[in-house]
Amino acid sequence: MSRRRKVVAGVLTVGAVAAVALVNLPAEGSGDGASAASGPAETTEVTKQTLVDRESHGGTLGHGDTATVAARDSGTVTSLPASGAVITRGKPLYRLDNKPVPLLYGTLPAYRTLRSGVEGADVLQFEKNLRALGYTGFTVDDEYTSSTAEAVEEWQDDLGLSETGRVESGQISYAKGPVRVDSLSSELGAVVQPGTELFRTAGTALVATVSLDVDDQRLAGRNAAVEVELPDGSTTAGRITNVETVVEQGQGNEEDTTTLEVTISFTKAPKGLGAAAVSVGFVASRRPDVLTVPVSALLALAEGGYGLEVVEPAGSRVVAVKTGLFADGRVEVSGGGIQAGTTVGMPS
Repeated sequence: MSRRRKVVAGVLTVGAVAAVALVNLPAEGSGDGASAASGPAETTEVTKQTLVDRESHGGTLGHGDTATVAARDSGTVTSLPASGAVITRGKPLYRLDNKPVPLLYGTLPAYRTLRSGVEGADVLQFEKNLRALGYTGFTVDDEYTSSTAEAVEEWQDDLGLSETGRVESGQISYAKGPVRVDSLSSELGAVVQPGTELFRTAGTALVATVSLDVDDQRLAGRNAAVEVELPDGSTTAGRITNVETVVEQGQGNEEDTTTLEVTISFTKAPKGLGAAAVSVGFVASRRPDVLTVPVSALLALAEGGYGLEVVEPAGSRVVAVKTGLFADGRVEVSGGGIQAGTTVGMPS
């Protein structure tokens, strides 16, 4: 009778933990295709699939970063929007001395009076808004002409303002798009000066934000797909739309803390939710079209490495394999003639 030795099942820890059993094998060829005395009680098949390793991090639902809306002129606050209100192009952000300050879309702040003869990028930005609001009779370009002034007079008349044909810098306010009122900083009747904060705004779309350590930067690829678990346990798809580095200054002798602020937009925004805690699943690694088995099918070989007990009509044998990605209770394997459909044992 040939001498026998044991392949001792161990504890596997590479992103997962699997319990394995003891398997008696012949002395020669252990882990190299030698036949075992008897087959396993339970088996499974090698499958070809895409393995995705996800890391979950806590986040919050909200409307993203906030921005300040400050008074553009001095006066008495006579109207403020309600918290949660969405303001679109042409609608008043607030009123000073009962004069509306409408919202226009653009990235260049109003910084001078626009009048006939003025040229520049700010003129083009303003004229685009004027045309979008339905006013015509002028050419949309970077020149403020008498035709522009006539359209402005009509616009001012509709707003209940003096028809001057000029646009004072304090008469308008720009944002990139529609804004949602996040919180009020002032109140009706307050006497304010230019620069006084009136309220704060945020984006109109619901987003999730997650704070990551710098070491987790590999997870925060722009446009990368994520999976967001909502408070009710359901999940929805999202995509990373912005990543910002945030440095928080340490107090006293404490070192500064650097984090990554990740903003996630939804493919289909969840409804009926406000601020809430969520769990975001980031893709740490992805291996498409690889051979996989349950982690618990692996055998820890006495001589090192891992093997699979391949079950064949003539009996079973242990084949040494190379492991790759561990994810969702499965592991990538290769080597020893292993292919999709191969039957392998499941240690009890």
